[in-house]
Amino acid sequence: MTQSNIDTHENKIHFVKKNNSTVNKKWSKKVISDLFNMPFNDLIFMAHKVHRENFDPNAVQLSTLLSIKTGGCSEDCGYCPQSARYSTDVENTPILSVEEVIQSAKAAKNAGASRFCMGAAWRKPKQKDLDLVKEMVVSVKALGLETCATLGMLNHDQAEQLKSAGLDYYNHNLDTSPEFYGDIISTRTYQDRLDTLENVRNADIHVCCGGIVGLGESLDDRIGLISQLANMEEPPESVPINLLTQVEGTPLMGVEPFDHLDFIRTISVARITMPNSFVRLSAGREAMDDGIQSLAFFAGANSIFYGEELLTTGNPNIEKDQLLFKRLNLKTI
Repeated sequence: MTQSNIDTHENKIHFVKKNNSTVNKKWSKKVISDLFNMPFNDLIFMAHKVHRENFDPNAVQLSTLLSIKTGGCSEDCGYCPQSARYSTDVENTPILSVEEVIQSAKAAKNAGASRFCMGAAWRKPKQKDLDLVKEMVVSVKALGLETCATLGMLNHDQAEQLKSAGLDYYNHNLDTSPEFYGDIISTRTYQDRLDTLENVRNADIHVCCGGIVGLGESLDDRIGLISQLANMEEPPESVPINLLTQVEGTPLMGVEPFDHLDFIRTISVARITMPNSFVRLSAGREAMDDGIQSLAFFAGANSIFYGEELLTTGNPNIEKDQLLFKRLNLKTI
């Protein structure tokens, strides 16, 4: 669902509906730029209004992310400590067993998570690895959890196999705008990412796709990222907005820290342009104080990664999150 008209002076968005369904019209970069450049209070007010019209404003969906295969990746993503090209503290470890994944999924469910995401540091999965992941998907679904995976690039047949196993969501982020993408990664093209997303969508798996801010990108690049996401034929059901976590040894270590209020602006614009999507407050939460996270929830973030580690980087501990939810009277789903 996207906009048909927006008046930023009156802080109103008008959606056109036809036959009880929303017409998918394009969000122009000009309109997205106007949103980013609105006065901060007007923007988050508008975002909260859109959020309240489409979701329970006091509910947050909890997902847990487990690295099932860590390190040794052949890609050169400039932000990622799992790349074999960089000297970081992350070690190349073998894929976990199905039994280890089941135990982690049980712990996640007991802690309140409703979705369990399995991530592997691969350019693309080999068939023997995919067969093991399919076993994991079946086992995790049997626990009553939604399943998600992020395994790198997928072809049509691989996506269909994961669908047959019962996978609910597949994560494959665009990272940034098409124009800035080549500054961040050279081993996989933007079109490669779009092709994987098309294969996932065609297999009738829900799409989880977002990006990262704080990479050293310009405002135009953030506008470009939102434009790519919001103008998909069907926007992602889940949109993770990540704040770069700088890791020693990666090329992006030392970039200028990103303004947290600009992060809130990005959350707000994502919510306005993708009103029916879950907007996930993802990597980087450990660096945010409770006030910034609270603003993010008000601006339309209604999903988080829950647990003390995201693949290889830190995340607020469960007790801290639970205390914040209690202070904000947020319920979890």
